[in-house]
Order: sequence, then C-alpha cells, then structure tokens
Amino acid sequence: MRLALLIVFCVLAALLSLSIGALHIPLGDLLPALFGRGDDIHITIMQDLRAPRTALALCIGAGLGASGAALQGYTRNPLADPGILGFSSAAAFGAVLALYFGHQNWVTPAALMGAGTGAALLLAMAGRRQSATVLILAGVGIGSLATALTGLLMNFAPNPWALSEIVYWLMGSLRNANFDAAVLCGALTLGGLICLVLTGSDLRTLSLGEDTAKSLGVSLGRVRLLLVVGVALCVGAGVAVAGAIGFVGLFVPHILRFLFGADPAKLIPVSALGGAGFLVLADSGTRVISTNGTVLYLGILSALIGAPFFIWLAFKAGRS
Repeated sequence: MRLALLIVFCVLAALLSLSIGALHIPLGDLLPALFGRGDDIHITIMQDLRAPRTALALCIGAGLGASGAALQGYTRNPLADPGILGFSSAAAFGAVLALYFGHQNWVTPAALMGAGTGAALLLAMAGRRQSATVLILAGVGIGSLATALTGLLMNFAPNPWALSEIVYWLMGSLRNANFDAAVLCGALTLGGLICLVLTGSDLRTLSLGEDTAKSLGVSLGRVRLLLVVGVALCVGAGVAVAGAIGFVGLFVPHILRFLFGADPAKLIPVSALGGAGFLVLADSGTRVISTNGTVLYLGILSALIGAPFFIWLAFKAGRS
C-alpha cells in the first residue's frame, strides 16, 4: 500500500508539473497536447517546455534519491548524501571550465567528463583498500579540490557576464530543458540506477560489518565499483543538464526510511521514486514562485527545503 501511494504521488506530481504555469492547461488536455492534438498553444507549451522539463526533473530526482540511499547503506550513516564522493563538485568544475572559455555547447560533455574523471580518481586513490572510510576520505578530497578549482575560475573570470553565467548555472535550474537533454539524462540515470539496485542485497549484508560481509561471500570490490559507477552516472547526468542541485539525496531516503525500513535493497528503488516526485514538485514550486522576471532557481529551493531538515537531523542526533 505504501509503495502504491508513493507511485501515485509521483504520477500526481508529474501531472501537476505538466498542468501549472503561466498558462494553465486542464488535465483533460494534457495527453492530447503531448501527442500533438488540440490547441496549438497547448501543444507548443507541452512538447517544447513542460514535458521535457518534467521528464528531466523525474530523472534527476530519481538518480539523486537512489544515490543517497545507496551511500547511506554503504557508509551505514543516514546523514550521507551523493555529494560525499565529490562527483557533483567534479562535474560542476568541468561545466564551469567550459563556461569560463565561452564554450556553452561543451557544458554537458565537460560536466560528464568531470564526473567520469572524479570517479576514476576516486577508484585510483582508494586503491585496493575496500574500506568505506578510505573511499569517503578520497571523495571528500576530490570534492574539495574541484570546489577550489571552480572558485579559482570564478575568481579569474574574464568579465562580469561570464562570472554571472557561472554563478547562475551553479544555482541549478531546468529552465533550458529539452528532449535531447532528457533522453541523455534518462539513459545515463537508468544505467546508474541499475548499478545501484544491483548493490542492494550486498549492502544489506554489509550492514553487519565489512568483516562479516566478507565472510558471507560479499565482494567488497564489486560493491565499491558498482556504487562508484552508479553514483557517478546519476549525479554526473543531473549536474550536466541542470547544474548543482543538493540535499535531495540526503533527506528523501531518510524520510522514506521511516516508512519502508532501512534495508538498502528496498530503500534504493523507493528513494528513486521519492526523489523523482519531490524534485518535480520543487520545480513546479519554482515556476509558481518565479514571477515578473524574478527567477527562483531549483538548487536554491531544494537547499532551502533540505538545509533545515539537515539541521534538524543534526540537532536530533546531538540530543540522543
């Protein structure tokens, strides 16, 4: 029943996203407009703007939610989020590097290359040691270096317009969504989700401890490889097409843990659904709030929602 309600939540969130905006489209006209039937204005808005934007929000939210659940299971820490491995910072650095040199068409490929480079460096730095602590330390180092290099590029931005473009991109937004970006993000996110779901049963065993998991036949190297590749694909795809969007992978799995339990094999797929529904609602909120030329960026709104939740978690942990 809870899973069915979560699916209904995602469907309703997607329908709401397709319907609301500067021009309201009645629910009965959504599907006809999506398939090129009905009012021409509705068709244009649906096919060129809202459908790709909603699809992107679903894909990015699913990837972030599943990545957070997998990392929380791997580290056995409910406060872990996808940014802990540094892929979002590495992808952002790649995109900012393209913007710095004025190659806007290279933003998406550069972000993907940044995430891939971060994943390769992470695996190389972790070496043969299969400890979660070593992986996290390496990820924090890579993320810190990528953040510092991003700040360096912003410091030496050639002109104020280039700097503003970088800053706005880092805020995260789906305003420039299109079907090409949705297809690319969807394909990469699907590959990442498959990798993460494959780790579910092993992460369940890993909750007993690394030594116990080894004795039960779990290959820690395989789990680490699937986890790194899965998170890199999901996070890299999201950053490449929408910029930096945080906190989704932190609080969505944490909330769903109260409803579905802490078993990673269950929590990863339901967190993908929860993350998808949440990010679609958040993006709908940015469209409603953004009026008269004032734009509220998706990364800002998600942080405004997620940061108080993170503070509450820290306060609760300190009082327990």
